[in-house]
Amino acid sequence: MATIDLIVLGMLKKEPMGAYDIQKLVEYRNISKWVKISTPSIYKKAIQLEEKGFIKADIVKEGKMPEKAVYSLTSAGEKEFERLMFEIAAKPIHLFLDFNAVIVNLDSLSSDGQKSCIKSIEKNVASLKSYLEQNLREKENVPEIPETGMAVLHQQFVLVEAIEKWIADIVNIG
Repeated sequence: MATIDLIVLGMLKKEPMGAYDIQKLVEYRNISKWVKISTPSIYKKAIQLEEKGFIKADIVKEGKMPEKAVYSLTSAGEKEFERLMFEIAAKPIHLFLDFNAVIVNLDSLSSDGQKSCIKSIEKNVASLKSYLEQNLREKENVPEIPETGMAVLHQQFVLVEAIEKWIADIVNIG
């Protein structure tokens, strides 16, 4: 998947790191909240990118820790990073919200079933909003957090607020 390639290559463009460090950064930056990326996919992706010649691994041993592969970008990886940046930026934007599959099928449930599904979605949106609010508070004055990372957090927050309003409109219609 090109998106995961771009995430991994972009992180390695900034600095060499191991797959574990990439995975921790994905968690810390909450990337898995807006891109379908899992821990196993990061390790698998590092191997694939190395096989394609986009990254190279240097085996490093620090103190008593076991050896680990530290990945860095190759010149082919630099070119692939730029190619993916321009390719993905040029694509139409699609917003895939899994709960929309529930929304389009609500009329196939009883009234109580519909209300229950909408309540679950509302609860999950509220939970996500709370999580984003906390994340924004914790990271807004941290100099190591890139402005672009904060922009994505703000984008997610605006989207969650719009979804809240949209759900309220659906509840008022039904």
